[in-house]
Amino acid sequence: MRIRSISVTLILGAAISCNVSNEDYGWLKNGIDTSVAQLKIAAEKADGTDMLPCCNYAGQDLEFLGWQLGKEPSAFMDSLRACPPADKIGKMNLCGIYDWRSGFFPGSLWYGFEITGDKELKEEAVKYTNMLNPIRSYNGTHDLGFMMNCSYGNALRLSPDDTVATVLVETADNLCSRFHSGIGAIRSWDFGPWNYPVIIDNMMNLELLFNAERLTGDRKYRDIAIRHANTTLANHFRPDRTSWHVVSYNNDGTVECRQTFQGRNDDSAWARGQAWGVYGYTECFRETGDSTYLAFAQEIADMIMSRVNTDDLIPYWDYDAPESPKTPRDASAAAVTSCGLFELSTFISEGQRYFDYAEGILRSLSSPAYLSTPGENDGFILMHSTGSLPHGSEVDTALNYADYYYLEAIKRYMEIKGLEYSRL
Repeated sequence: MRIRSISVTLILGAAISCNVSNEDYGWLKNGIDTSVAQLKIAAEKADGTDMLPCCNYAGQDLEFLGWQLGKEPSAFMDSLRACPPADKIGKMNLCGIYDWRSGFFPGSLWYGFEITGDKELKEEAVKYTNMLNPIRSYNGTHDLGFMMNCSYGNALRLSPDDTVATVLVETADNLCSRFHSGIGAIRSWDFGPWNYPVIIDNMMNLELLFNAERLTGDRKYRDIAIRHANTTLANHFRPDRTSWHVVSYNNDGTVECRQTFQGRNDDSAWARGQAWGVYGYTECFRETGDSTYLAFAQEIADMIMSRVNTDDLIPYWDYDAPESPKTPRDASAAAVTSCGLFELSTFISEGQRYFDYAEGILRSLSSPAYLSTPGENDGFILMHSTGSLPHGSEVDTALNYADYYYLEAIKRYMEIKGLEYSRL
């Protein structure tokens, strides 16, 4: 949800948006039109199932996965998720409402409507958002921000009513129930060997709390978000500003361990984790005005721009993965990074270099190398994302959160440039 960022972006991005009248935006219009077509296909495929599109099934090559991880296949194959039947590979996989990815498809529909004004997308957005209503009573995950802010949060911006606001506040209360005041962070997972695990992804759930403060005037939501951001800043990042995926805490607030769960190893830079960081701390600056967050977001951004060495700016699934023509990319990490850098570019005088880098990512994602052909990819917009390679899960496939952040990146790009879809 972006209650305040639109006006801020337009004002601070004025210097970037000049001299655009002669530019060719055919690539952008094609990306939008393809997105609309794919969203409608996906909505139709999921209609009547009481579930939501989340990814395409993907197969596994154990020898290749082992090489990517620097392990023998036998060392990790017991932990791999089951390989889907051959006839399902490349086909749409659906998820239930309590899956952490459930909010992304409704959110994509809202963005599609916002960008184009297509009322059919709005109708689908309302329908799929309403499916998530029971989550307002759920506190079994830290991913409530992903689930409800991406869906109901965008609904509040684009089709507000009292019910939507109430759902968001109730959800924020449930997220707050996972906060440990002695540790200063919101607990992420309720599984695994860790005492109190916090993952870098959790930075993305803080916006729900900032929005709840705006809706209620109650500062408790902001205070928890800030405590979590500060604890993560202090403990989650290496001196070079790469981040660990998982930091677990003892009950007294000291660090139990620093590890990864979805990256190559505990010392590697998992691509999507780095993207969560630059996006999250840019958002924290927007919401608080604290220059500490802005400076930190710049440091993460500079690290990303120096570490991603692919010609098209779409990172490998882990910055430290062995490179080869087959090494999986992560379009989802690229899309999140693009979103973060577009917003970051509006907050600083030297923002043009961040804008240019983000635009380069967006153009690559909008190229045939990553953008689906309408009617293909089983209704998803982007190809070549990676969910969790160490678990043999969603390797080199379509992911609904890649689509969501791709559309958000398009929206932010158009706001900064002062573009309207009808005039592309």
